[in-house]
Amino acid sequence: MDMNALEEILKVIDDFVWGPVMLVLLVGTGIFLTFRLKFRTWMNLPYAIKSTLSKEARTKSRGTGEVTPFAALTTALAATIGTGNIVGVATAMVSGGPGALVWMWISACFGLTSKFSECMLAIKYREVNERGEMSGGPMYTMRKAFKNKTAGAVLGWLFALFTVIASFGIGNLTQANSISEAMNTTFQVPAWVTGAVVTVLALCIIVGGIKSISKVSSIVVPCMAVFYMIGGIIVIFGNIQNVPSGIAEIFKMAFSVKAVSGGVGGTIVASMMSGMRFGIARGVFSNEAGMGSAAITAASATTDNPARQAYINMTGTFWDTIVVCTITGLCIASSGVLGITDAQGNLIEGSALTIEAFKTVLGSAGGWMVTVGIALFAFSTILGWEYHGEKALEYLAGTHKYNMIYRIIFSAAAFIGATTTLSIAWKFSDIANALMAVPNLICLLALSGELAKDVEAFQEVLKRERG
Repeated sequence: MDMNALEEILKVIDDFVWGPVMLVLLVGTGIFLTFRLKFRTWMNLPYAIKSTLSKEARTKSRGTGEVTPFAALTTALAATIGTGNIVGVATAMVSGGPGALVWMWISACFGLTSKFSECMLAIKYREVNERGEMSGGPMYTMRKAFKNKTAGAVLGWLFALFTVIASFGIGNLTQANSISEAMNTTFQVPAWVTGAVVTVLALCIIVGGIKSISKVSSIVVPCMAVFYMIGGIIVIFGNIQNVPSGIAEIFKMAFSVKAVSGGVGGTIVASMMSGMRFGIARGVFSNEAGMGSAAITAASATTDNPARQAYINMTGTFWDTIVVCTITGLCIASSGVLGITDAQGNLIEGSALTIEAFKTVLGSAGGWMVTVGIALFAFSTILGWEYHGEKALEYLAGTHKYNMIYRIIFSAAAFIGATTTLSIAWKFSDIANALMAVPNLICLLALSGELAKDVEAFQEVLKRERG
């Protein structure tokens, strides 16, 4: 089978799994849970952000677990703050118009509750494996919490299988591909060199398991996010005169029933439906709310109450989409680069578009900044997703004995990702990503009553603590 035929088949599957049914299921579950939990996740967001930034979050003083609450969040964020924030936002705005950004925000607001729910259940139903390590995630929740044990076992097995597949797609091939493309475009580094470096570096960190991954993540993730955000804010202020019209265009195109073009969109023609589809799909690709992946990492956190850590982990969606994706989106919208074409007349998209936006204010230094941002974001994603995939494999195999083999194969796969074409890697990731969400969303809906009860119980704890 030639590559074009394979790409066509993947495109058909991708369009189906990310069709209206999946988007309604993802956002609909978030909306349903937000109402079911009486909007507690929205009301407690300030508490959650404050907890995340507190000194206590960096200690293991409260409860049991393997890593600190902050390290559990940054490892989950390592897996989520990735190419979706730079490449994904640009792709969504080209394919769905600037209005896609609004649909990213809307899905993120309800995604807060999905993320909270899956993390809380994962901590509640986690186990300790024979090596004394924490093991948890939606697959354990389904197996232990479902009254129908057969349904729970089947859904848990399917979720774990899709997670292992997705770990190689969204968590590895796509990321390595983005690193090699960015390094080649900006610094002319051959793809095989980037692939080799990524593989060796990943293996050195991954071999140490969650403790070494979380150590690296808790330093790299905050630093890289701040570094990228400062660059983005400089670009937005450099183009400040275009920001009001850029924001107006974003909202106009988000809710425009007719296909519109011009203004910020340049030659982009998009309708509300395509903005919705690409905004939600890329938003979920970026923050992974409803996918169940972050719950696997959350289960390793030291905490005395599942809800307490779930609030901390929930902020991952806020930092990822409301903060970092917004900065990328506003850079693109205010710099007038959306809709421009290259020398061959092709629309510029992906990382190249974000680089063009940064260059409008920072010149060639802007290109370097985005390239370094992509390399760090994507590399940390590879680390975070390795842990997700490893724990899913451990669940499927019923033992931790194959973890080291998985770590080696996973690191080697980064080399393949760095040297294959973007569209195949992107579609492969998208499909595996969507398939993971289905059992997880069924689980969240089935256990919504239990979630509501536990959230109200923790609300009483919060009241007492606030005095």
